[in-house]
Amino acid sequence: MDWLLALDRDLFRFGNDALSNPLFDAIMPFFSGNPFFVPVALIAAVWLLIKGGARGRLCVFFLLLAVAIGDGLICNSLKDAIGRLRPFNDLPETIMRVGKGGSGSMPSSHAANWFAGTMVFWLFYRRSWKFFLPIACTVAFSRVYNGVHYPSDVLAGALLGAGYAFVIVHAVDALWRTAGKKLFPVWFERMPSLLLRDAGHRPQLERSSESCQQLKEKQWIRLAYVLIAVIFLARIGYHAAGKIELTEDEAYQWLWSKHPALSYYSKPPMIAYTQWLGTHIFGDNELGVRFFSSLLAALMSVVLLRFFYKELGLRPALWSVILPLCMPLITVGSILMTIDPLNVFFWMMAMLSGWKAVQTNATKHWLLVGLWMGLGFLSKYTALFQLLSWAVFFVLWKPARASLKTKGPWLALLLNALATIPVLSWNSQHGWITMEHLANRGGLDTKWKPTLRFFIDFIVVEPLLFNPFIFIGIIWAAIAFWKRDKGNQIMVYCFSMGAPLFLFYFLYTFRARVQPNWIAPAILPLLCLGIFYWEKRWREGVRWFKPYLIGGFIAGFLALLILHDTNIIGKLVGKHLMGHQDPLRRARGWSELTQAAEKARQELLKEGKPVFIIGGHYGVTGLMSFYLPEARKDVVEMPLVYYRWSEHPENQFYFWPSYREQRKGQNAIYVIREEEAQKIPESLKAQFESVRDLGVFEITYRGRVFHHVQLIECRNLL
Repeated sequence: MDWLLALDRDLFRFGNDALSNPLFDAIMPFFSGNPFFVPVALIAAVWLLIKGGARGRLCVFFLLLAVAIGDGLICNSLKDAIGRLRPFNDLPETIMRVGKGGSGSMPSSHAANWFAGTMVFWLFYRRSWKFFLPIACTVAFSRVYNGVHYPSDVLAGALLGAGYAFVIVHAVDALWRTAGKKLFPVWFERMPSLLLRDAGHRPQLERSSESCQQLKEKQWIRLAYVLIAVIFLARIGYHAAGKIELTEDEAYQWLWSKHPALSYYSKPPMIAYTQWLGTHIFGDNELGVRFFSSLLAALMSVVLLRFFYKELGLRPALWSVILPLCMPLITVGSILMTIDPLNVFFWMMAMLSGWKAVQTNATKHWLLVGLWMGLGFLSKYTALFQLLSWAVFFVLWKPARASLKTKGPWLALLLNALATIPVLSWNSQHGWITMEHLANRGGLDTKWKPTLRFFIDFIVVEPLLFNPFIFIGIIWAAIAFWKRDKGNQIMVYCFSMGAPLFLFYFLYTFRARVQPNWIAPAILPLLCLGIFYWEKRWREGVRWFKPYLIGGFIAGFLALLILHDTNIIGKLVGKHLMGHQDPLRRARGWSELTQAAEKARQELLKEGKPVFIIGGHYGVTGLMSFYLPEARKDVVEMPLVYYRWSEHPENQFYFWPSYREQRKGQNAIYVIREEEAQKIPESLKAQFESVRDLGVFEITYRGRVFHHVQLIECRNLL
């Protein structure tokens, strides 16, 4: 092994140093990453999808599948498991010609991706190796020449990439040949092999045109179910692989799940119960915390698929599955487990049950409306706006008012009211602190000063986060349908379920800032309205809508890729985003921050006295409790990490045991992010015999600075 390692290093020095020349200095960084690769790859992919026929579309599909599985799961998992240092971390004489990578060295993802792509193209276009293999070899060599990988890294990456690409294509093809005949008989007749073997050699079965059309529709619906299942499993794998860390709110609410209560300082209790269940099934890890976000997203896709297939037919049903995948903020809600996925899910379930209730006036459907709305209230207080939505619908649609003469709506209202009891009970015992908090957060305790600043933020940020193509389309539909389809009951209903909440926050921007996720419950009902509206326009022959829709799909797909792993940007263009520019900054660098705090704690422990940790922010306190193994063992009886003590309630920590009660005479490390950093708080000085500022530290993730943290030594708690 020592001999092989020595040979590997000698070969690296030869490629990195001995072969140095001006020509390679100019072109090798280009092959490692350049700004032209992404647009060229997109153009090529679109051309294959449009002009390449079945062969081209399958090739693009398998390319995406191989890169997603290989790079996102196999290569990164091996890098973490092997933990080999990059050459520039190990050999001081390394010549660096590109930016430093922060992940492990073995294997090279660049080499794996290119050789995987070369293998996929070879399987579908046999002569393509003459073009792709030289490029793949050049890219692999450039990683050595640029000083970021050893030769063995790129060799392992090349063999691994070609290998798993070959296996993936043939495994999916074998699955198709096994299950495709039963699930997708019409397509299977035309394509008995995804590798296009024996295509067209099988006799077509005789069917009537009507039965064949019905079978094709069933196949598309089955394909939609398969897509939903695959996306759900991919998200579970994403969570299990720990691709991103928890966010502040997730970690904070994970602590709530360790302290079950009827309600909490700022939120209803459903998020705590959900995380309690998830972590009891999967453990205290990212999957346990986030499992139900992905499950709810999958269930919502199934429900919307069935709803639109029944109401409009096949094409709108497929849109209802695909369009939410192209909306960044909706996608985030299927990954992160905060109160918003719960709120949106229960809002939509109440809406869909309500449509059945309005159509049939059956008591059971009204009871479901009340149940879903009650669960929505227990998830987020915004759910109360759905009562306003119902009021607007009854005003706008006169025939629906007949329902008010029956017991159904009133039983639903009663169920909704019963759901408020836990929250009211908890607040009555704690001085109605939640109402005070919500009033302060909403700016209701200050005089209104009209401003356009927040309004401009709203009209710029919201379209970007919900996909500008789709956002503009649904707003257009919400306005235009009044001229063409105001007599369409289901459009009026969808408008009523979304527009009141949206318009409220739209107007509220003239007073205060509206967070992007606040309008999330309104977006899906308005998306439903948009699907109903644009399906009618499609049937009427509106020609420009199809390319517009394709533009929305492409923009959404790119956002989907980047939001799941922003490291892709660096791999494609050779330059990573700065830490403060990274959209995943909220979910990266927290374990490194925790390690910095723990290192300072271990130094202070050398004085022989117990040391605990104090967080200056509720989110950082939750994150350190989660990512410090010693702290995670006991966050209830005797925590290792506390929030800064205060005489007045600032968050949920006020209602739990504090270090003032449990840690008398002990030392502490006070931790606060630089954005909240300031001079040492006077309250902290008053709590300890002495305090000493250790300074501000950079928190890096893969070589990039993501956060800054200020650490303060606190001695002898008074």
